[in-house]
Amino acid sequence: MIAVCASLLALQGCAVVTAPGFGYADAGTRTSVPLGQYVAGDPDNPAQGVIIPITKDLIQAQRLSQPRDVAPEVKALFGTPVPYTIGPSDVIGIVVYDHPDLLPSAGAVISQQADPTGISAAPGFIVSASGEISFPYIGRTKIAGLTEIEASDMMAKKLAPYIRDPQVTIRIASFRSRRAFVEGEVRVPGMQIFTDVPMTLPQAISRAGGITAAGDRTMVTLTRNDVTTRIDMPLLEALGVNANKILLQSDDLVSVRNREENKVYVMGEVTRPAALLMNNGRLSLNQALGEAGGASVLTANTSQIYVIRNNAQGDPALFHLNAASPAALALAENFALKPRDVVYIDPVPLVQWNRIISLILPSAQVVSLGSEINAR
Repeated sequence: MIAVCASLLALQGCAVVTAPGFGYADAGTRTSVPLGQYVAGDPDNPAQGVIIPITKDLIQAQRLSQPRDVAPEVKALFGTPVPYTIGPSDVIGIVVYDHPDLLPSAGAVISQQADPTGISAAPGFIVSASGEISFPYIGRTKIAGLTEIEASDMMAKKLAPYIRDPQVTIRIASFRSRRAFVEGEVRVPGMQIFTDVPMTLPQAISRAGGITAAGDRTMVTLTRNDVTTRIDMPLLEALGVNANKILLQSDDLVSVRNREENKVYVMGEVTRPAALLMNNGRLSLNQALGEAGGASVLTANTSQIYVIRNNAQGDPALFHLNAASPAALALAENFALKPRDVVYIDPVPLVQWNRIISLILPSAQVVSLGSEINAR
């Protein structure tokens, strides 16, 4: 037992064992990693194996790398409002003035009832799947693809041989041909019906009751023709772009993702290790450390704070902050974390040493006890 303890004490003059995967370092100038002065071409995604010190230059490089314009795939969703055109399943009302006999059911009022799809029915003519209606005198007539005014003029021309100077008005009584779907973290998920007012992305979300407290406004996705596009709503606001430029089309699927999917993990020598929710995709290193209660006063080595991040290739990349001086907190405040980043604080050498001793001494005691039993 005495020999084992003497061996352990002799290790104090040797290198200090660091966190797993970071090798060894001298106790006097201890770092868990060999630090470089490299600023990557993409400062948010450095190459694997390169340790980036968090400095003023890095913060500036990250700011310069921020998007200055809307992504092309999002721009492709921008559109110009166009008049609503009649489509299959729409219900239209046709009025021929001075000819009440041409009203549906001879002018009788039909009570509105909800159909199985949850859409209120209305009196009028239902446009068939082929885009046609059947009307007295003129029979089956294709009306799909026309606006209300265009359809009124067309019907008047067709009725002219049978009615002298016909005055026709067509109005859409029930919009049923176009719909989008909103799901995820909204208060009332479900189907949104298109009307003569163009449907924009914010309007669809507003109709669905708005985004819940658990929703992430940076992770709104729009799926169209089997292609899914991510839309960062706060980024559009920061760029001065009105999200109402994004016009929805029939059968679009809008999904608002949950904030739980994009957490930041704070580990190591902090007061309260935690998985932290980002605020609409934003969280600084300073905020993360603050929400975790800060570095442990007794055990944390504040000169060894790391941010571990998977880069664009899926390889781990490392950022290092030396927070031994209060001035480093300003850097931490301006260092933006990314979803699923891991913040890790090393222990001081003495804590690391004590933990190694606590692992080895029980084993040494067992060996000593076995020797004593054998001696008896």
